Amino acid sequence: MRADPARIYAAGSLVAPIKELIAASGLPPTSFDTPVFGPAGLLGQRLEAGEKADLFASADLAQPQRLVDKGSGLPVVPFARNTLCVMAKPSLALTAETLLEKLLDPATRLATSTAGADPGGDYALAVFDRAEAIRPGAGKILQDKALTLLGSPGAMVPVAGRSPGASVFLGDHADALLYYCSSSPATVKEVPGLVSVPLPSTLEVHPVYGLTVIGTNPDAMRLALFALSKDGQTILVRHGLLPIAGP
Repeated sequence: MRADPARIYAAGSLVAPIKELIAASGLPPTSFDTPVFGPAGLLGQRLEAGEKADLFASADLAQPQRLVDKGSGLPVVPFARNTLCVMAKPSLALTAETLLEKLLDPATRLATSTAGADPGGDYALAVFDRAEAIRPGAGKILQDKALTLLGSPGAMVPVAGRSPGASVFLGDHADALLYYCSSSPATVKEVPGLVSVPLPSTLEVHPVYGLTVIGTNPDAMRLALFALSKDGQTILVRHGLLPIAGP
C-alpha cells in the first residue's frame, strides 16, 4: 500500500523550482498533494500551530530549525543558495556604484519583505546592518524608510494576475525593491524597463535555503534527496538559485 500523498510546504521564491523538482523526480504525480507556497515565516507558524506537512523547504535555515527544535522534523539540510538584488524603476538610474547612495536618498521609496513573516525581510535587515558598517547611520535610515510591502497578509494587494514583486512597481508603491536575484528575471519581464542590480559584495548576506522532512513519508524523503542530487541541483540553478556546494 502506498503512503498518502506527500504534503510540501515551500517558500514563495521556490514555486517554479519545486514544481519542476516534483515533475523530474521520477515519482508518480499522485505521490504529492498540490504544494503550498507562501512566505516561509508564515508557513512555519502554520506548521507550529498544527498544520501538517511532510517536507518544509524554506528560504532560510531558521524557520525549519524552529520546527526541529520543537521536536518536529529531521535535521535541517541546506539545499540551495541565493543572492539579493535591487530592482528599480529606470528613472532611478541605478547602478552597482550608486546603489547605496540611491537607496539612502530621501526621495527613493524602498520596498522590502516583512521580517519575521518572510526570510526576505530578515535578509533585508541584515543588509541594512552591513550598510551601517560601511556608513554609520545608514542602517537606521534604511530600516526607518523601508516599506514592508511583501511577505505578510494585507501588506499590499497584488495587481490581479501579476506577481507581488511586479505589483510593487505596477501599482507605483515604491521606486526600488530589495528582492531575491532568482526572482528578478521573471519580475523584469512583467514590468517594462525595470532594472535589476545585484548587491555589491560589501552588502550581500548570502541567503541559504534549508529543508526538513517531517515524519516518515517516503516520497517526501525521496524528493528531498533528489533536490540534493546533481540533477536536482541543476534544476535549482536553472531557476536562478545557486548550488549548495561551490564558490
